[in-house]
Amino acid sequence: MHEMSPAMSACIEECLRCYRTCLSTAMGHCLEAGGEHTAKPHFTLMMTCAEICRTAAHLMLIGSPHHRHLCARCADICSECAADCERIGGMEDCVEACQACARACQAMAF
Repeated sequence: MHEMSPAMSACIEECLRCYRTCLSTAMGHCLEAGGEHTAKPHFTLMMTCAEICRTAAHLMLIGSPHHRHLCARCADICSECAADCERIGGMEDCVEACQACARACQAMAF
């Protein structure tokens, strides 16, 4: 296993937490709530956020130098997802996980 900084380890954990939270919130809460929660732009954003978080964690875990580029985009998408979940309401866990992941990924970017 490659040497990993405490900041990278923390970022991986935040990415995986955000992945789990976005995916479970979308598949559980949003599908049950319907309305704006399942509108294509919002639902697609949540799926995009979950996937980029999973992929960012993967790149860090395998020691790819490309994680920095992906982490920059992950921070952007997480921030956008947090704002949209906050706008719609009722997804506080998702908002918090996305904001924490955005901060951690920003620290890993470039």
